[in-house]
Amino acid sequence: MNKELFSYLFVIIALIIGALYYNNTIQSPIISSLNAIKTSYHNVNQSIKDTFNEHFFQAQTINNLQHKLAKYENNHLVMQELAREIHDLYQENNSSLKTTADVELVRTISYEKFGNFNRLWMEVPDYNSSKIYGLAYKELVAGIVISKNGRALALLNQDIKSAYAVYIGNSSAPGIVHGNNDNLLIVDFIPAWFKIQKGDEVLTSGLDNIFIKGLKVGHVLSVTSAQGYQNAIIEPYYKNNEPNYFHMIRSIR
Repeated sequence: MNKELFSYLFVIIALIIGALYYNNTIQSPIISSLNAIKTSYHNVNQSIKDTFNEHFFQAQTINNLQHKLAKYENNHLVMQELAREIHDLYQENNSSLKTTADVELVRTISYEKFGNFNRLWMEVPDYNSSKIYGLAYKELVAGIVISKNGRALALLNQDIKSAYAVYIGNSSAPGIVHGNNDNLLIVDFIPAWFKIQKGDEVLTSGLDNIFIKGLKVGHVLSVTSAQGYQNAIIEPYYKNNEPNYFHMIRSIR
């Protein structure tokens, strides 16, 4: 009797399993339910992990990010130079790939005079008053640093005495950019045979021993010709907003 009952149960279970395996109509709702349960389980599990990490590792994460940000800021300009050198390497096989730029984070002390927002006294340790230094905000050119009474004075882009060498557009037309105590900049001494167009980007050339090559200055608004040269009006990328910290380029090579 027990054997007969066992045989009946075995046959019934086999039929149920066969029906579930071969019948899509029966399979679909069961599989959908199982998948929904699995999805809910994974979502809850991931949510618990995220909550745990957020509350227990938040301080460590913030600390790690702060260290990474500081390292990134200090090396950002050097990486910009490296990128430009690599680009030149593919175009000129004799490129040296030498990258020894010395970049330092410096702090603003105050304006030189009230009403002139283009000149700032800078706090620069071990300042060498015999040199002119490049001043940048991330990869954007902000101006230059000169010596006045033995102290470091920043001349931001718009200052009329802030001048450095640049390239313009895809043809790398050379020129000298300077401020005009206005919101725009001027590039002088562009050779007449270069074709300059509105919208062309202006980058540092690195040939003045002040800036590394390829830092962004601005873009061309208009071009005029005079006495065998061209002049271009430039809208600068860097705006003089909250001038508290900059990167000063002590040396480029």
